[in-house]
Amino acid sequence: MVLKDCGIESEGESDNEYMPPLEDASDNAYPVGGELLVARKALSAQAKEDDKPMIVLLYKEACFSTNELTSSLPSVVVSLLHDFDEVFPKEMPIGLPPTRGIEHQIDFVPGASIPNRPAYRSNPEETKELQWQVNELMERGYVRESMSPCAVPVLLVPKKDGTWRMCVDCRAINNITVKYRHPIPRVDDMLDELHGSIVFTKIDLKSGYHQVRMKEGDEWKTACKTKYSFYEWLVMPFGLTNAPSTFMRLMNQFLRAFIEKFVVVYFDDILIYNKNLDEHVEHLKLVLGVLRAEKLFANLKTCTFCTDKLVFLGFVVSAKGIGVDEEKVKAIKEWPKPTNVGQVRSFHGLASFYRSFVRDFSSLAAPLTEVIKKNVGFKWGNEQEKTFNLIKEKLTDAPLLALPDFAKAFEIECDASGIGIGAVLMQEGRPIAFFSEKISGATLNYPTYDKEMYALVRALETWQHYLWPKEFLIHMDHESLKHLKGQHKLNKRHAKWVEFIETFPYVIKYKKGKENVVVDALSRMYVLLSTLDARMLGFDYIKELYVEDSDFGNVFNACEKVAFGKFYRHDGFLYRETKLCVPKSSLRELLVREAHRGGLMRHFGIAKTLDVLHEHFFWPHMKRDVERVCDKCITCRQAKSRVKPHGLYTPLPIPSGPWIDISMDFVLGLPRSKRGVCILQLIFLEIVYGFNPLTPLDLIPLPVNEHVNLDGKKKAEFVKQIHEKTRQNIERRTEQYANQANKGRKKVVFEPGDWVWLHMRKERFPVQRRSKLLPRGDGPFQVIERINDNAYKLDLPGEYNISASFNVSDLSPFDVDDDLRTNPFQEGGNDENKGAALRDPLHVPAGPITRAGAKRFKEVLIGLIQDTWADSEVLKSKMSPHKDQGLINVINAINWAE
Repeated sequence: MVLKDCGIESEGESDNEYMPPLEDASDNAYPVGGELLVARKALSAQAKEDDKPMIVLLYKEACFSTNELTSSLPSVVVSLLHDFDEVFPKEMPIGLPPTRGIEHQIDFVPGASIPNRPAYRSNPEETKELQWQVNELMERGYVRESMSPCAVPVLLVPKKDGTWRMCVDCRAINNITVKYRHPIPRVDDMLDELHGSIVFTKIDLKSGYHQVRMKEGDEWKTACKTKYSFYEWLVMPFGLTNAPSTFMRLMNQFLRAFIEKFVVVYFDDILIYNKNLDEHVEHLKLVLGVLRAEKLFANLKTCTFCTDKLVFLGFVVSAKGIGVDEEKVKAIKEWPKPTNVGQVRSFHGLASFYRSFVRDFSSLAAPLTEVIKKNVGFKWGNEQEKTFNLIKEKLTDAPLLALPDFAKAFEIECDASGIGIGAVLMQEGRPIAFFSEKISGATLNYPTYDKEMYALVRALETWQHYLWPKEFLIHMDHESLKHLKGQHKLNKRHAKWVEFIETFPYVIKYKKGKENVVVDALSRMYVLLSTLDARMLGFDYIKELYVEDSDFGNVFNACEKVAFGKFYRHDGFLYRETKLCVPKSSLRELLVREAHRGGLMRHFGIAKTLDVLHEHFFWPHMKRDVERVCDKCITCRQAKSRVKPHGLYTPLPIPSGPWIDISMDFVLGLPRSKRGVCILQLIFLEIVYGFNPLTPLDLIPLPVNEHVNLDGKKKAEFVKQIHEKTRQNIERRTEQYANQANKGRKKVVFEPGDWVWLHMRKERFPVQRRSKLLPRGDGPFQVIERINDNAYKLDLPGEYNISASFNVSDLSPFDVDDDLRTNPFQEGGNDENKGAALRDPLHVPAGPITRAGAKRFKEVLIGLIQDTWADSEVLKSKMSPHKDQGLINVINAINWAE
């Protein structure tokens, strides 16, 4: 932000949109010791907001006078500035700027209604001030009286120093103006051009917009009203929608030969950079020559010449790299505690300006980001207060970012945590830029491997202009990503990412989590432990189990002082990389059950359940434990289909000859004969009669009187050979078909007395349970007869009005396991022939379990520790055989299992 003597802001003032308007201090407060002074001095400004004082600091970049010369600059630079003193006038010349071929034009949308807004009302004091400022603009030749059909109002906005600034309300004009786009340079791209430079000069144009003429014939479109007058602009005013594009087009046109060589331009700020002073003086002379030739004037008070460090667009630029502006950081440090959403949004926006200097900024600022979301409302708690202070601390200690050297190789470090991803771009160990992103939506559910790969993809997308085409190094703390190029089986998401990653010439190197500083591993573990405590899983007691544990005992002792391979200790817990090691205990099974069916897990399969556990935990043979729990889950058995059907392919027996086995299929819809019958006859004559007729003539019988010598024995042998060959072909094809069919099937054999699940179509269920939303599995039912390897007869309840014989593909084993006793309230049949006599552990009468029943059940189980149903009068007194028959059966089942 720049203070102007005339009280009019330049476009460069918008660089710091978070700073409040400033009160200009008199130049007499900073007496100049000589004719030339290059220095930065802090100006204090008093910003009054709601009658509360607020201190904001601003650099006064340089002061300069041409009456005398001092030794502050080399003599060659002093001489050069003397030669171009007309480029730095104390006051802007009166009159219009020259016609340069680039003027600001305004094209209205065809058919748009021309705005004619009335002037705003004002009191006598405001009217007098407004007229005085208009007269000053007319004296300079910037405006003239108008008779335009287009009119917009003007108004006065009070400055913090008590003076007024005239503003034109151009919104109505902008709404009907055709938008023209000219590329505005990115700040980070311009800063990348400065690598290796040690001498800098910054030139700031004075009232840059007013040095551009309006296109002849378009002046009437800028007309504005006051209370008693009507004027139109002859120079480009502030506030027009296409003004930034016009000004950038003008600057790029005149300095095109120097841009990307030794000059970067951002609106009215011109930065000249070089690697030595002699070259810098020559280039400064060229730029000043262009400004003088085009009659563009600079503001001497905001220029800096031949220095090794300066502030450019809010960043401190030096030979060592890019740093944060201390004055802006000071404003952040002194920011008061927000009391509404608007103040939080202002602080968040100002801090985000320097997000590239803070590691993992998105994850760090996540609590504040949640506050400024739409329709959330203001919320300020301990978490927001901690984040607010932590951001201040991080920006105070912000590192100095190196400038990229495109002749050297780049390095990238990537990592992901539960709520965000982060990356850092480096060269020779020095950071060039930081990247962070708060993940949300479906990305939060990605497994660790996918989050790590997503972090890499986003880093490559952000910095691809640095990385291509020279080979670069990627550091990842996820070891499996080392083999990214060698993966053969990829899912759809991975295939898309790998296709993009493979367009880069990269090398991946594994870096241990404790060495990867992009996202602190310990901080992510802290988040994990907090989550576990919140879910009341009881992790503290496992600290005592490590020492004697057969899986982790030796490793735990080896990690007492230093890390042991991928294992290390933190706060009494043992970790493998970022995963908590769980010793042998009931906690393992509890975690597996929670990952499979707890919360929002929704009974995932083995692979997904394993992914959920792998993200946070580690123990040997975890897959085996997951398979055991998933295979015996009641809900999965009832509601899910099997990947491999049960029962092997059983072919029909192969007959030894014709007419041994006869099969018949009924076929309908055949054409009728003349006699009204449907006949289809297909006979393999060679097999049955020993010859193969080729034409209908071969079927004509021989004459009776014709003697034909036929060898019966030879013909019989021929028929036998045909039969044997046919049988062999059938056997071979049957074996081939069985091998192919059994690839997707599983052999399962049941014996009478086994309990099984029954899977059927909904049409075969009892009428009251024929719903497409109900599980397709029912049971358990007992096998009462084994018909063959693929068919069994079950003991079905009376409500089933279907055959009790089922193919083995409709059955699955019912494992009596502890898993079942955690869910004893399964509905069973009401068959009178079935029940306690079969000792069915899950035979409970249908119906809901009420709170009262659950309470009685709890009391009964407490008494069951010392009593059984048969022996305890206490139990019988607490339960009614008529109302609580289901609970009595459960107790009997538990006694039976014991």
